Amino acid sequence: MTESLLLPAPPSGPSGPPGPTERVLPLRRPGRWVTAVVVLVLVAQAAHGLVANPFYQWDRFAYWFLRPAVLDGLLITLQVTAYSAVLGLAGGVLLALGRLSDNPVLRSVSWTYIWLFRSVPLIVVLLFLYNLSALYPTLSLGVPFGPAFLTFDESRLATDLVVAVIGLSLCEAAYAAEIVRAGVLSVDQGQHEAAAALGLPGRYQFARIVFPQALRSIVPSYVNQLIGLLKATSLVFYVSLLDLFGTVQSLSSTYPGDVVPLLLVATVWYVILTSLVSVVQFYVERHYARGALRTVPPTPLQRARAGLSDLRARLREETAR
Repeated sequence: MTESLLLPAPPSGPSGPPGPTERVLPLRRPGRWVTAVVVLVLVAQAAHGLVANPFYQWDRFAYWFLRPAVLDGLLITLQVTAYSAVLGLAGGVLLALGRLSDNPVLRSVSWTYIWLFRSVPLIVVLLFLYNLSALYPTLSLGVPFGPAFLTFDESRLATDLVVAVIGLSLCEAAYAAEIVRAGVLSVDQGQHEAAAALGLPGRYQFARIVFPQALRSIVPSYVNQLIGLLKATSLVFYVSLLDLFGTVQSLSSTYPGDVVPLLLVATVWYVILTSLVSVVQFYVERHYARGALRTVPPTPLQRARAGLSDLRARLREETAR
């Protein structure tokens, strides 16, 4: 709220004319304007250096930005992110339910899993899975310490894409579990009691009453985690999967003079993808805020229209004066 200075009207005599209308004068903030000017100057200098510096080679950037090799790597990045996000969230929900369960075995196993995969770096998990065939050439299903009913060739199943998705999903599930658990715990205890009083089965209580309310807390945190997952896909280059970053690295070794433009290509694509995820996050949060807020946050288009209407109203007032 803008602070203002209220000037009192001068007193008027009993027989004299009435005093002038009180005027409200806004307080001057010269420090704000000086700071704004300094910031604009710094931004302008940074933009000028970014555009005018020939070291960035923007012509080569334009050449590589939509090349088929880069777009193929981008597609792999999107595939790995989508598969890992879905599997990681599903695993996180199961782990969160295990931690919230009254069964001590489920609680212990879920806690151990979360503790382990939050402790081990993602690159270590990916490299371990990539070399898993050296430890387990075949995988089998059967009776422990007994006969095997089904046997799989690990080298055929564990393709580069499968290894990347499994590794990212295993680590993502550990973090998603804590996000989901925090969201469930944020739901008022009265809602749990009301759901139990309806006599619904436990799975319906969670799916129809508790989880939809928990999504208001889960969505912002998990979308933030999803953005981290999108950038973490750059590590799958170390398991021989040429995603966006892996393609840029490979092209940089082939064209050493285009290292900087290729890195800028990867940077811009990652910025575009994270921006799109942020837009989706805004509308998802807005959707689930309908039951919690009296008025939902306005969309950017609505804000632009409101700002344009205010500007028109001010212009009309200035014209009327």
